[in-house]
Order: sequence, then C-alpha cells, then structure tokens
Amino acid sequence: MTIASRSDTPAMDLLLDRIEKLRKSISHHQYRYYVVDDPEISDAEFDSLFRELQSLEEQHPEFRDLNSPTVRVGGAVAERFAKVQHQVPVLSLANAFGEDDLHRWRERLLRLLPEEEQPRLAYVVEPKFDGLTVVLQYDDGRFTLGATRGDGETGENITPNLRTVLQLPLQIPVTEANGRSGIQPPRRLILRGEVYVEESDFLSFNHEQAEKGERTYANPRNFAAGSLRLLDSRITAERPLKLWTYQVFLEEGPEHPPLSHWDSLEHLRAYGFPVSDEPRRFDDGQWEDLIEFVGSWHELRSRLPYDLDGMVVKVDLLSQRELLGFTGKDPRWAVAFKTGGEEATTKLLDIGVKIGRTGAVTPNAVLEPVPIGGVTVQAATLHNADYIEELDIRIGDTVLVKRAGDVIPKVLRPIKDLRDGSERPWNMPANCPSCSEPLERPPVEAATYCVNNACPDQLIRKVEYFVSRGAMDIVGMGSKQAELFVNEGHVKTLADIYRLPWEEIEKIEGYGERRIQNLQLAVEESKSRGATRLLTALGIRFVGNVVAELVMAQFDSLHELMEADVETLSEIEGVGPKIAEALVSYFRLEPNRVLVHSLAGLGVSLAESTSEQEGVEQSQPFAGKTFVITGTLPTLSRAEAKARIEAWGGKVTGSVSAKTDFLLAGEKAGSKLNKAKQLGVHILAEPELLRAANLGK
Repeated sequence: MTIASRSDTPAMDLLLDRIEKLRKSISHHQYRYYVVDDPEISDAEFDSLFRELQSLEEQHPEFRDLNSPTVRVGGAVAERFAKVQHQVPVLSLANAFGEDDLHRWRERLLRLLPEEEQPRLAYVVEPKFDGLTVVLQYDDGRFTLGATRGDGETGENITPNLRTVLQLPLQIPVTEANGRSGIQPPRRLILRGEVYVEESDFLSFNHEQAEKGERTYANPRNFAAGSLRLLDSRITAERPLKLWTYQVFLEEGPEHPPLSHWDSLEHLRAYGFPVSDEPRRFDDGQWEDLIEFVGSWHELRSRLPYDLDGMVVKVDLLSQRELLGFTGKDPRWAVAFKTGGEEATTKLLDIGVKIGRTGAVTPNAVLEPVPIGGVTVQAATLHNADYIEELDIRIGDTVLVKRAGDVIPKVLRPIKDLRDGSERPWNMPANCPSCSEPLERPPVEAATYCVNNACPDQLIRKVEYFVSRGAMDIVGMGSKQAELFVNEGHVKTLADIYRLPWEEIEKIEGYGERRIQNLQLAVEESKSRGATRLLTALGIRFVGNVVAELVMAQFDSLHELMEADVETLSEIEGVGPKIAEALVSYFRLEPNRVLVHSLAGLGVSLAESTSEQEGVEQSQPFAGKTFVITGTLPTLSRAEAKARIEAWGGKVTGSVSAKTDFLLAGEKAGSKLNKAKQLGVHILAEPELLRAANLGK
C-alpha cells in the first residue's frame, strides 16, 4: 500500500482512530438494523457515517481492511429463518448528496463508456422506497421463494410471510391485472422489491397497539421489517403490508427479453407486478431536466402516502450496465441521491468543555432534548471560543441546531429575537476542569489547550489511543481499562503501562488469573510492534499512522528521529514544516525524552521489528528492499501493489530517498519519478515487478 500525500491538518492526528471508531460503530448499527430490526439511529445518520468511512478509505487505501463494513455488504443473517444463497448479489448503491455529486457521477460514466456508446446514454430516475428489501423468485410463473436481502449474498427465507402480501402475485401472468392472458411467463424470474407500509396504516396500527398496551414500532420501515420476520405468518397476514417491485435480477425464457431498465419495468407491469408510476426516463441531453426532477424529491415525498429515502438514478440500457460493471459492492451504473441535515430550535442549558488526548479543550453545548430527524439531540459541538464569541452564543439562548452531515449535532446560531435578558455570556475557563492547571492558547490557533501531561482526562485519552489497534494494539486494554488504571493511580505516564502492578490489579473485581495472564501477554507482545506504531502511539499533534510511516521510512529508530531538526524533517515528502515543528517540539521537551527512554528501558522496541523477516529472505525476492509507488498502474491498484510487494518481503514507503531501492512507476508519474532519476533509484514498471517476483510471464 502506498501512502497518499497529506496536507498539514490536525485531522491527520486522529485519522486512523476515526476510521476504527467508524468501523466499530457501523458494524454495530448494521447489526441493529439488519438482524434485530431495532435501529438506534436514522437511515440518514447511518448513511453519513458510512459515507465518511467510505470516503476515508477511498482517500487512504493503506487503511483498508477486508473486515471493514464497506467491503462486506449489509449485515449478518438471523438464525431463526433458513438461510438462502442469492443467485445474484443484492448490492447496495453509492450515494450522492448534492448536484455536484451527481455531475461527478455522470462524468465518470462518460469516461468509462466507449465513445460510440455515449450518444445512447439515458437514465431512469425512481423513488427510493423506505421499506424492507426483498428478493422474489418465480419458476414457470409460480412464486417459489422470497427472501430478505441479508448481507447481500445470503438472506433469510421468509416465503410464507411474503405470501400474505396481497399485492404480491402468487402466479404470473396476473391476467386480471394486465388483461393480457396470452403472455407466457419466463422459465425463471428473480426480481427485487420493497415491502412497505403507508403512513396512515402505520399510525392506525400503532394507536391500536398503544391502546392495548402492546408493542409499537418506531417508524413504518421498522414495522414492515418486523412484520415480515414474525414466526407466525397468520399474524403477518393481519398487517397492512404493501409491495413495490423495481428491478429484474434474472429473466430466463421470454421471447423478446427487455434491453433496457425502462422496458423491464414495463415487463413487470405486464406480468402483474406492482410498479410505481413515479419513475421518469431522461436522455443524456436532458441531464439538466433530470437534475431538476431529482431535486424535487422532497415535494414528491410530501404528496406520497409512504416514506421515501431519496431518489435513485440508473443507467437505462442493460448492455451499458454490463460495460460499466461494479466497484467493490456498488454498481457503477446507479447512484442514490439523498439530502441530509435537519434543523430544529431548542434551549441552550449550559456550556461544558471536554479535554482531548492532545490537550485540546473543546466547548460543548448542553441542550434541552429535541428530536431532529428521528434522533433525540441533547448535546452539540461549539467548536472553540472564537465560534461562540463571533456568533454571540449565550447560556439560556434559544439556538438553531443542525445535525451536520446527519451525524454530529452543531449549534448554528442563537435566535436573538427570543432573548428575555436572562441569557449569560460564556467564557473559556482559565484552568483545566480536570487538573486545575492553567489553560493556554497558542497565538496563531483557535484552540485552547491543557499542557499538563499528567492531566487525568488527557492521560485517559492518551492511554486509550496508545493501546488502540492502530497504535500499540494491546488486546484487552481499552477505554474502560484506561480509565480504571489511571483513576487507580497505576498509570501516571504511558511508560507505566509496561510496569503495571499485577498483584494490585488481581484485587480488582473481574480481574481473575486468566484475564491477568491475557493482559500480561498482550502488553509483552506490544513491545515488538516497531518504531512506526510507537511513534503513532505517542499521540504527537498532527502525527498519526500515516505521518509516522512517512517519517520512520527515513530513520532507523526513534533515537535517531529524536535528534532530527525541523529542516531535515520538512524535506520528507508529505510531512512539511508544521508537522516537522510538532515533532521537534515534542522531542525537545525533557519529560517526553524521558518517556521514550523509559519505554526503551522497559523493552519496547524503538526500531522497526524485523522478526517477521527472519528466515524468509530466500523465499521472498524483495526481502529487505524498499519501494515507492507512483502513478497509475495498468492492472493493479496501489493497495494491491503494496500488498504484493509486502508479501514478497519488500517494504513500501511514501517518499523517495537515498534509501529507496525501487520506484514502481505507472502512468502520470510526477515528482517522485524525477527525484528517483536524480538519486539513481532503479525504476520498475508493473510487468517488470511481476517478472522480478517470478509471477509474470
């Protein structure tokens, strides 16, 4: 994997930590959504979390993980229903959150399609129904199988429950519906649909349930999902479930198979399936009309009796879909258009502050609880003291709150016309609320900091980060242990993690012999993680996993790095003067130097671990060799190329230096290629790389 070029922003410091937290959160919410039908957040909030993680992984492929929820579609399959292997993967869609995203999607289509295909490009725009996705199978015209989407490859067999949905044809053609008794059903038809409940039916059902003191549902989608997963289909039959069908996955046997999506919808209507009348077709020359239609989806939603989650734009011709194919879990030929960010007004009850692991002090609004987009919001960010001062936000104000990106609540502004004189201005406290030490604000920054490294709140955050998977990866030691060991006085500096008093910890409830042994082993194993992981774990401002890898590619150990100056560090591509100054400032402080030396004295490696390379040099052609990747390769992505090089014993870094052995160069190679030539670095093309590894022809 190659390291992408970064800008000097504070977000780099938290990048990997944010990705891991997103993966954990998304996996949890996928389970709540797909398995137990009891979501804790709205679809829009989940979409924003997923979109952020997807964007981070696309920008930084070196962080990709085969276990990431962006690779695995959907969620686990519930055990109470028989499992069904889908004949065709039931994939999700990429999202567009504005006109710019739609324009970029169209531009990608035009780049990917051959020139002769571009004049034929057309689109179908459909409502995105907010119900439960189902896969329906018909053999010789008879309904034989109905399943949930599940994880996209394996779903749940809910055939008996789906038979109770009155709109679902049990046999095709439905001559009463289409008046075409001469239609011959296909040998096999597999299609995708959405089971939903109209808003009025949902409200009536919930009202009746509440009067009887029985379970009510949070929203129509949850009601539909729960009804289809009842173990008694007789109860399902009493529920007001309805169905739309909108995509043919497989159709075998029609004399004249449809050539376009628009035609396939007409086929479904002819067979007697419920198909919405809302879809519209646009030629590429009508793109601006399409944009206008898509932008009117809120109006459409307001007049329809059921919930929508946005609009879907699809390439119409099926032959062009084949040419465009898929990227990961998403078809390139379709995109879901959504908008987010709902607003509400509420009372600002108080303003508190939180201390981060870098010492940054962030003001947070304590709000009178208010529902926004299906989520009750009680707190929101206020960014920094300047933000509060510039907007003149006061305690007691009625404020306008938005869930920015449908996830992070944000106070937009106070409603000054509603003030009654009881509102109070707020000022950043002079001292840290955790350790009482004076707070400091650098002259050129908006943030305020607690600079006391022994600050309890700050230390807890630092320990959490130090032991996290992206850093020293001490299994079994997380946020609860960090807080416990700091509060108990067992950890006063990061080095204390390696001298924990196990005899004292054994006295703590829940810490038996087995757990202690596992923790001891995890702590011991972390000592050999290497310099890059250790540099990441120290939590230096602006220095996350990416920067740490860039830096340690140029130094043999942390001892050597500690003596580097700003000029030397600034020359490393992807680092720059701001990060260089942060590194030099950190290692200039005596307590930090003492910490590093203490870690070394406790057996923590300050150099890259080489144990995994021992004994494999003969079988790994690039053992001990350092590579840099630049440009676009013919067949391999950068992540794939990096994975192969590492599997063959090599190491991939982000910048070219005198220590670089090979530059793997593709098309549009830039400054790295010029620098490699200047330094006499051997330059390889992809075929040469494969031949050198004895894997090419």
